[in-house]
Amino acid sequence: MRSIEKIIALFRKFPGVGPKQAERFAMHVVKSDNGEIESLCRALRELKQSVKYCRICFNLSESEVCEICSDESRSRRTICVVERPQDVQAIERTGTFNGLYHVLHGRISPLSGNDFSSLRIRELVERVSSGKEISEVIIATNPSSDGEATALYLTKILKNRVGKITRIAYGVPLGGDIDYLDEMTLSYALKGRVKI
Repeated sequence: MRSIEKIIALFRKFPGVGPKQAERFAMHVVKSDNGEIESLCRALRELKQSVKYCRICFNLSESEVCEICSDESRSRRTICVVERPQDVQAIERTGTFNGLYHVLHGRISPLSGNDFSSLRIRELVERVSSGKEISEVIIATNPSSDGEATALYLTKILKNRVGKITRIAYGVPLGGDIDYLDEMTLSYALKGRVKI
């Protein structure tokens, strides 16, 4: 049973995977045929060998420059700054943003030991400073205390380098009831109100 315990321990290292789910994954591996397991192992090796960071925006890419940065139909005037590559995918699924991205790979978090030097902030400043056509930077960090600290820091260092700095809005989810919202969400919704 040592090999099952080993694979359970490996699955538990995945974000969001608890002991029961790791055990279910391990049992699935045991029940799977060798071809399926070989395909999984091959796909994992290929993923690790082929995926790297885009040299411009630091999003995940299989080439030196990602598909978004190399897409000539996208606006070069706006850069959306996000914490993680998953955030790029979430925004892309909306189909409403046609600019470029910059992935920080984290956020400023003094309690976790992450300061600005561990992020891709220097590269963002260089990008904004060298890009004459960049007119707006959208800061789309998470609405946590660390995300807010990161947004404030970015605003401070970018304010004299770009004409417009905006922050994504927070607020009431579609289909949500106001009386079920927490005070913080409702407060941000009121502060971020727009003219109609």
